[in-house]
Amino acid sequence: MKYNRYPKRDAIKNYFPLPNEIFSLGLCAGEISVYSYLLYREDRKTYQCHPSYKTIGRAIRASQNTVRKYVAALENKGLIATQPTDIRTKDGRKRNGSLLYTIRPIQEAVDLFNARQFARADAEAEKQRIAAKLARHAPVGPCAALCAALAQGEGKETPPRALRPELSRFRGRPSPPKKVQ
Repeated sequence: MKYNRYPKRDAIKNYFPLPNEIFSLGLCAGEISVYSYLLYREDRKTYQCHPSYKTIGRAIRASQNTVRKYVAALENKGLIATQPTDIRTKDGRKRNGSLLYTIRPIQEAVDLFNARQFARADAEAEKQRIAAKLARHAPVGPCAALCAALAQGEGKETPPRALRPELSRFRGRPSPPKKVQ
């Protein structure tokens, strides 16, 4: 038997496609791993799967709460849709089942991401326009010119030594004791 160092791999059986756009949506590593696992488990005809948080957590080595957080983030970003399911036990009681995940088309998520980016940019531009308008129409107080002049001249000139004790009483500090000669 001939040893084949690189065996031929069947692309349909052993692999699943991960869209390239996933890396431009600003997902964290945990969100990418949960999304990858859901793609791995999905039915290729219905685009649905139903692993539990516990199963996903075991696969990606994360807690159930962390998986829950990542699933909510993926749903918020438009990559997946979830539906609660219920099951019947042998004795007829109704119980909550795991979520049914539907993998949404990647282009919808990209469009949603771009729309949110444009909305953020518009809000920031509006905020800058309002700040500029407020700066132009800001009321000028009676001492604004005097305060501006003092701020520009600050640190340039110091009063003569003879005037310093008299100035200190205006600053709220006690004046130094006078020396008797």
